[in-house]
Amino acid sequence: MGKNKTVLCLVAHPDDAEFQCAGTLALLADKGWKIVIATMTPGQAGSTELGPEEISIIRRAEAANSATLLNGTYHCLESEDVFAMYDRPTLLKAIELIRNVKPTIVFTASPSDYMIDHEVVSKLAMTACLAAGIPNIKINDTTPYNTIPYLYYCDAMQGKDILGQEIKSDIYVDISSTIDIKEKMLCCHKSQRDWLLKISNVDEYVIMMKDYSMKKGGEINCDYAEGFRQHLGFSYPSENILKSELDMLVYQSF
Repeated sequence: MGKNKTVLCLVAHPDDAEFQCAGTLALLADKGWKIVIATMTPGQAGSTELGPEEISIIRRAEAANSATLLNGTYHCLESEDVFAMYDRPTLLKAIELIRNVKPTIVFTASPSDYMIDHEVVSKLAMTACLAAGIPNIKINDTTPYNTIPYLYYCDAMQGKDILGQEIKSDIYVDISSTIDIKEKMLCCHKSQRDWLLKISNVDEYVIMMKDYSMKKGGEINCDYAEGFRQHLGFSYPSENILKSELDMLVYQSF
């Protein structure tokens, strides 16, 4: 393959990538792809006991440790939980990230999800993938990135929108062979167990992840799977590169 074998996962918070697409990232890493995980925020709101600066330090380290399990790197764009905005300063950060990373594939959150940070980062990623190639958008010393990445939206949290309606996946990836590394990556985020228990009444977040992955696997008759939808709007590439790269592990429902 002649293209740059780099994958960018641009999500809202530390641990989002692990819930949403870590199994697929691991499969791509096994195929020689470079993995970059980026979050809009350091997760400064993710504690009921620690202050924002202290928990941010912990969560950045957890995210970096998780990425290293795939020999990947981690970046934080330093927005704030709940206050991540679709505005000029934040979008410029996302565009700069795309230009610096030069990904061929981008994963991001579902356009419709349970909280606004996820929906905002989804829109930021969509725009940044296209805008990174516009020469008249000047950002520091970056140069335009003239390849529009293949853009995939991960499943919403538990596969539901804000009204509790199911959002169906168009593309499934069999992650049965990488569920263990997905679990190890999620376990790097130890600070979040108490937080999720108090905020979402979720005690065993690893069990929650595996249960959902098992549910998705059941939809395609395998043990564990992750679901995606591909952005197919004008100018974006329409080939399913996941199918090209992962072959029999990828199933399409259309």
